[in-house]
This record gives sequence, C-alpha cells and structure tokens, in this order.
Amino acid sequence: MTVRRALPFLGVVALLLTGCTQTIYDPPAGPQRPPAGAQLDYQLGGAYDPPAGVEIVARDRAAASVDDVYSVCYVNGFQTQPGELDAWPDDLLLRDDDGEPVIDPDWPDEVILDTRKADEIAAIVGPWIRDCASDGFDAVEFDNLDTYTRTDGTLTRDDALDLATLLVDTAHDVGLAAGQKNAAEDAAFLHSRAGFDFAVVEECAAYEECSAYTEVYGDHVLAIEYTDNLPRTWDEVCADPETPASIVLRDRDLVPPEGAAYVFETCD
Repeated sequence: MTVRRALPFLGVVALLLTGCTQTIYDPPAGPQRPPAGAQLDYQLGGAYDPPAGVEIVARDRAAASVDDVYSVCYVNGFQTQPGELDAWPDDLLLRDDDGEPVIDPDWPDEVILDTRKADEIAAIVGPWIRDCASDGFDAVEFDNLDTYTRTDGTLTRDDALDLATLLVDTAHDVGLAAGQKNAAEDAAFLHSRAGFDFAVVEECAAYEECSAYTEVYGDHVLAIEYTDNLPRTWDEVCADPETPASIVLRDRDLVPPEGAAYVFETCD
C-alpha cells in the first residue's frame, strides 16, 4: 500500500500555456467506469464487509472482490510492494551510480522500478492485472505513476507514459477500467495519451488540486481524505463545490473496523 500526496498541478497548467492540442480519449465500450458520484470505501489496509450504502470498494490485488459492488483492484506498477522485492529481477530495479537500488525517499520499503524497461515490467505486472479480472474486479488502479519525479531526472514522464500505456492496454484487453492514482500534474496526459478511464486521488482537498482531476475525468474521480491532514472540517470539505462526489474520509493506515484507529465517513 502506498499513501502519498500528489505534486502540484504543474503539468496541466504547462500544457494549457503551450497551447498543445490533444485527442480526448473515449473509454472503450467494454470496461465500465465506476458509477458517477457513488459512495466509496477504500480498504487497502485490510478487507472487510463494506458499510451500508457503499457502491464502490477499492482493495489490494491480494484481496477478494466484492459481489454486487463495483470493485477496484490496487496494483503498485511503478515500485516494488513492501515484502515483494525478491519477486523482481535485479535488472528491472533502478540503480544509483554505485549500483545500489534506488529507494523511494518517502517509503523506505519500496524500490523504484526502471521504467525505461517498460516491456519487461509490463510482462510481470500484466499477470497481476489479469488476476484482478479473473478474481471478479471491475477496474484496476495503478499507483506511483509519478515515481519518475523522485529520480533526479534519471526517469522521465515519457518513460512513465510508455509503461502506463502498456498497463492500461492490458487492463482494457481483459475488460477492466483503468484508474490513474494521484499524479495531478500529469492527469491530462495520462487520460489522453495512456488511456486512463478514471482517477483515484488522495488528499486532493488538502492540497487544493481536486479540480485537476475533475476537469479531466468529470464525475469519475474517487477521492480519499485522511483524518490527520484535513484542511478544514469534514462538513466544509463536503460542502466545497470542487470536492468530488465520490469521497470518503479514512484513517491514515486504512485499518479495518476492528482497529482502534478506524475512521469511515462519507458526505451526506
């Protein structure tokens, strides 16, 4: 699980300033995007029966989907998951000048993948995506799309887009909608060039970037805020017209209900 804030909305602004034109991506007829404005629960810290009224649930790829609830499968496609480093060939790990694996500075149990080798990485992640489909999920969200920003220029946005496109194509091939996770500054590119269908975003209210996603994906934005970083009261967040309709307030570690820190609140 990776819970991180996204970067400021620089990429989309730059795109507008340069006057670039793009072909707007239309989702394929097969994959169905999450129901617009539906109530969300985010369960990466452990699966449990969704509260009453929940119509969308996101869970780790190792968990089961939920019958009769739109289910989103979490995949960390650009960094290693905690405890899974040994599952990756050494030559797919990004290495520094001393030959040591490059660790995400904010997440010391995650090593950055060398996205210049998109085909090889996709060959490993692809079966995970297909497993999500066979396990009954409706969509997949890909985390750490902005990993390249933490490599001092070694990796580029184009590297990330190349890999993202391969992963989205695999998802679409097996009937899954593909969700962009965070990376507000690249939302327009990820939607139009890589083909993402919707967004899963953390703390967009806290960092005043919700519109970066809704301007690209409309009502198909799944938003999570955390109790330890609310910018104002929850009622005020809910009343803000820029707040996505599908939003949930969770505890930082996303623990199940039996955990003492558990928090789950939605907007009325």
